[in-house]
Amino acid sequence: MEKKIRPQDRWNTKAGYISKSYKLKKELVEQFEQACKTAGVSQAGKLTQLMKAFIEEEKYPNKKNFLL
Repeated sequence: MEKKIRPQDRWNTKAGYISKSYKLKKELVEQFEQACKTAGVSQAGKLTQLMKAFIEEEKYPNKKNFLL
């Protein structure tokens, strides 16, 4: 039997989105969730910002990163 592909799955593929799973401490995840709520930002958006900043930091280790 063939797996049914949802319209959302097709859109995610076309837009280049994937789902990743990481194991993190529950307390840390809950604190991050609360901090994002307090700041009024999405968790995915903040993770994206943090990942991009880290990538830039590793590309140019001598460059100061003032985004964080």
